[in-house]
Parts: sequence; C-alpha cells; structure tokens
Amino acid sequence: MGDVMLRMKGIDKSFPGVHALDHVDLEVKSGEVHALMGENGAGKSTLMKILTGIYSKDSGTIEFEGKEMEFTTPKEAQDTGIAIVHQELNMMNHLTVAQNIFIGREMMKGGLIDDSQMNREAKKLFDRLNIDINPAETMGNLTVGRQQMCEIAKAISREVKLIVFDEPSAALTEAEIEELFKIIRDLRAKGLGIVYISHRMDEIKVITDRVTVMRDGSYVGTLITKDSTKDDIINMMVGRVIYETPKQVSNVPEGAPVVLKVEHLNAGRLVKDVSFELHKGEILGFSGLMGAGRTETARVIFGADKKESGDIFINDNKAEIKTTEDAVKHGIGYLSEDRKRFGLVIQKTVAENASMASLPDFIQGLFIDQEKEQREAEQYVKTLNIKTPGVDQLVMNLSGGNQQKVVIAKWLIKNCDILIFDEPTRGIDVGAKSEIYHLMNELVKQGKSIIMISSEMTEILRMSDRVIVMCEGRITGELPIEEVTQERIMTAATLRN
Repeated sequence: MGDVMLRMKGIDKSFPGVHALDHVDLEVKSGEVHALMGENGAGKSTLMKILTGIYSKDSGTIEFEGKEMEFTTPKEAQDTGIAIVHQELNMMNHLTVAQNIFIGREMMKGGLIDDSQMNREAKKLFDRLNIDINPAETMGNLTVGRQQMCEIAKAISREVKLIVFDEPSAALTEAEIEELFKIIRDLRAKGLGIVYISHRMDEIKVITDRVTVMRDGSYVGTLITKDSTKDDIINMMVGRVIYETPKQVSNVPEGAPVVLKVEHLNAGRLVKDVSFELHKGEILGFSGLMGAGRTETARVIFGADKKESGDIFINDNKAEIKTTEDAVKHGIGYLSEDRKRFGLVIQKTVAENASMASLPDFIQGLFIDQEKEQREAEQYVKTLNIKTPGVDQLVMNLSGGNQQKVVIAKWLIKNCDILIFDEPTRGIDVGAKSEIYHLMNELVKQGKSIIMISSEMTEILRMSDRVIVMCEGRITGELPIEEVTQERIMTAATLRN
C-alpha cells in the first residue's frame, strides 16, 4: 500500500428527519482495496454519494491526493479521477450497451455519433473484463448481472485513480465474481485506490486489505482484514454475533398439503418442461447459476411473462394465470430481485407502497382511506422493524434493506399464501438479512409457503426445507435439505442438457 490518497474527516449530513452521517472519517491509500461495511442505513452509500458529488456535505473535509476538494457535481468528481459503480443500476434500457458506457462523451464522426467506434471501444473493455457481451445489444435485454458488468466497464473506461464499488457482486455468478476480483487486483497493482462496499463476509476476507465499519451514521473503527475474524467485523457492525448455521432437517410437517403444483411449464429459452410442487409451510429453495431460468420460471408463475404451455394448480385447482392480477387473486405475491424496477414506486411514501397490492381494500367511496392505510403501514413498519422516520417518508430515502422490507409489507397486507422471494437479501447487510430470515421462518410457521430464489449458497443451505436446482432452463436436481451439500448443488447447477 502506498500513501494516503483519500482522507474524509468529520463528514456530517442530515436529511429531513434523519441524521444520516455524524462526523464520519475514512482514509484510503493508493494500491489498497478498502472495505466499507455496516448494516443498511449505516450511511455507507450516503458517504460515497458525498465523495462522488451526488450529495453535498453539511460539514467536514475531503482531501484527495493531498488537496482539499469540494465536489458539487458527479462530473467534478469524475474529472478528478473518482468513479463509482452503483448498487442500484443506472442504465438507459432503450439504448445499446456501448451507448450506455459512453453516454455524455459519445464518439463523433462528421457531426454524427459514431456507433461503430463506440462498439469497438466497448468490445476492448469487455475483453479486458473477460466477459462476452455484445456492445450493440439493447441494455434492457440483459440480465441484472450482465447490466452490472456493463456498469463496471463504464467506470473503468474513464481514467480513474479511485473507484468505489457499491455491492458490485450482488447479482454476479461465482465465475463473474472471480473475473471481477481479477480486475480489482489488476487495478490495485496499478496503484489505484478502491473502496469496496459489500455485505458478503467471505468476499471481504478474500479481496480487501482494510475494513472500515460504520453503524447508525457514525464511524466505528478500521481493522486490518487479515488480522480480523468475521465475528470481529460483524460485532462492530451490529453489536452482536450472527451465525449462519445450515438447516439440518426440514420444518415442513409430515403430509403437508400441496399448495402449488407446476406441470411441464414452458416459456422461451429459459423455462423448459419445469415441474415441481410446493407444500404448505415450506421454504422451497431454487438454486442455480445466473441464466439458469429461476427468475424466468417465477415470472411465468406470477403472470409477468407469458407461458407457452404447461399447467399451474393451486390447492389442487387448475389456475389460469395470464396476468399478475390473476396471480395476486390466487394468493401469490412476488418479491422481485430488482426491487426498484418491479417492486416499488420509489417516489411514493412507505404507506402508499405498502397498500399498493391491496388498494381496493383501502378505498372508501371515491377516495383512499388514508387513516386506514397509515394504520396498516405503521403496524408493518413495527412488525418488520423498518427504519424510517414515519410512513410518510418517501421510499427513495430508505436504505436497500428497508426498501426490501416495504415490498414484504406490501404482500403481507395483501395476505398472500404463496410468496416468491427472488434474491430476498440481495444488497442487504447481515443484520437486516437475519431479520428477513426470521420473518420468513415466522411466515411459514403461520402456514404460508415460500419459493426462495437465491444465488447465495449459505442462504439456500440455511433457509430451505427442500432445494430445486436449475441449469439452462431445466430442473437438474431436487434434494431434501438433509441431503443437500454445496458440492451436490454445484454439480446439478452445471449439469448441461
């Protein structure tokens, strides 16, 4: 590690009703990967938004390469050599991959945008990242994981000195994470400073040199990664130790009825002859690599995508599900992996989002009964421990974990019996994760049934009563939790048809 490249001292920031940062310090050296950790709502993203000119600080100082800086726009930060790869993707879905990467600095030829040149330059970036993405592809056609890799390519396409990765691996496969780590090591070797925000403890131990921990908007301390244990870091983050013990035995009662039966479902390239059953009070884990077809299967069951053939039965009755409204009427709720795109209207309040799936229940005459809406929302804010100043707070001002809890509240108010949790803890810290796991266990005890799609092996092993593995659109394995091992899942997940 070299000299101190970045020094943030006494950074303070308040929003209406929230003291987001309380005199926070951060120091990053050149040639260092520095982890920034803390529960959702700890202030990590706010601190990085101040560094990159998205927010202005209320007080404190930022020194970059020995000079005091005041970034009032993201462009000023970029021009100084600071880039950020955001957790929540910030792409124009209707433009091509290359157009997204070079947006605002398009290559021109004879007064026109030179798409061919941009495609060539984007291809060079992808070659450097060792990934195969067509620069001319429309961004909206890519998976979340592929879009994330484009965001990384966009960041490294600038002449950066310091790069912030905000949950970069949350939507990536193991192979993609390995490629990401190769890139990060390469950047570190070239003397760049890297801030790495992640909740995945194993990653922190593998890729980072030091760890700074934040809690409730304050600086807790900085540790040298190799000299620290996972429990040291988690204790600093949450003030308690959280163990992720794999489930040894299924909690589903003997002879529990089948609440959902899917037979020979086909849709597009990634849902091929899918058949399975879900029992009352069961958490059915869906495992597999990115592009295995798990989300696509869920979207067909939920009526978000059209099925080509196959049958869906709910409580032994054949269900015609052609739209999401049909699915909701049949008692199915869906928590999308991309909560901002499909789960929430972030410009609306907590109460408005929570009541969204049950709006007819809140209408009195021609108007929405706002008192009833607020009462219900307040009950679930309390039950789910949603950190918000009140139910009138806009969802966009909440942290990722608390946004996810608002989506859960929406389906609990609707009282759905079958819940599809798609990457339920993506981008969520260990404390909020633990709360969501507890909540899922409570829901199945109450007789609800959950399909849980997860790319995190520890989550699959900890939460599932039974595991279904998919590869390239087909089910390639089905195992009771007693027989599940990481090796068996990975074998089935790579079982090409």
